Amino acid sequence: MRPLILASLIAAAPAIALADAAEDALEARAGYMKMLAMNMGTLAGMAKGDIAYDAAAATAAGDNIEALSKYTLPALFIPGTSPADGVETEALPAVWDNSADFAAEYVAFQTAAAGAGAALGAGQDALGPVLGKLGGACKACHDDFRKE
Repeated sequence: MRPLILASLIAAAPAIALADAAEDALEARAGYMKMLAMNMGTLAGMAKGDIAYDAAAATAAGDNIEALSKYTLPALFIPGTSPADGVETEALPAVWDNSADFAAEYVAFQTAAAGAGAALGAGQDALGPVLGKLGGACKACHDDFRKE
C-alpha cells in the first residue's frame, strides 16, 4: 500500500510544483506592481502639489523605481498565469502572444527609470520630466498589455 501512495505523490509532484510556481509568480507580479505604484504615487503627489516636495523622499522613490526596473518582470509571466489559464489578471493575452514586444516595452521602462533617483533629487523642477518619461513608458506597456 505504501509504495502506491509514494508513487501517487511522486506523480503529482510536477503538477503541484507548477501550481506553486504559478501562484508565486502571480503574487510576485502583484507585489511588484504595488511597490511601483506606491513610489510613482509619491512622485505624482509631489508633482500635483498634494505632497510637499522633499528631495530625499523624491530621490528614494526614484531609486526604488530604478531598482524595481532592474528586476526581470517579464519572467513572472509564466505558463499557468494567463487569462487563457483561467487566471483573473489585468494582463492581457497579448503578454503571452507577443512576449518579445512585451519584453521590449519593459526595456523601455528600464531605460526611462535609469538615473531617476539622482535626477529627482535635483529639485522639484525635475519631477515633470522624470514622471513624463516614466509615465510614458508605463502607459505604452499598459496600452497594449493591460486591461483598462
